[in-house]
Amino acid sequence: MAVAVRVYISIGSNVDRERYVTAALDALSAWFGELTISPVYDSEAVGFDGSPFLNLVVGVDTSLSVAELSRRFKQLEADNGRRRDVPKFSARTLDLDILTYGDAVGRIEGVELPRGEILKNAFVLRPLADIAPETVHPVCGKTYGQLWREYNTGQKLWPVEFSWQGRQISHAAG
Repeated sequence: MAVAVRVYISIGSNVDRERYVTAALDALSAWFGELTISPVYDSEAVGFDGSPFLNLVVGVDTSLSVAELSRRFKQLEADNGRRRDVPKFSARTLDLDILTYGDAVGRIEGVELPRGEILKNAFVLRPLADIAPETVHPVCGKTYGQLWREYNTGQKLWPVEFSWQGRQISHAAG
């Protein structure tokens, strides 16, 4: 039996946002059981002029391969109306990305790990730092908490109220 690894997954949506984030959490919970869920953030679209996104990061333990995770996530996106025939930077119902797969580094089964967006985008780094502040980025050697404290691109994020399966998982800034 394969050994389980900790995987961090980013979830984003800027079309019917609550519906699709909930659908993603429901599917991930059905597949992996217990989820470690970051606060949910409202963030400006990056790379195109569009509606704000809801973004969060989820941690799971799995023995599935990177390829199998990628296949499942693409299918989940498609099942939730994600279109692939539009420009890369455009509105989307659901976007799931594998951020890290244990300490794996490099192009693994077609997926670049760790995902470059961790170091570039506040909407990925902040929720990752929220749930894994002491975890070390396998390339740069700094913890996600330290990377967030040093982050200063000016990208804006706002924590938002969000409930899932009857429990509050995120609170708006007060």
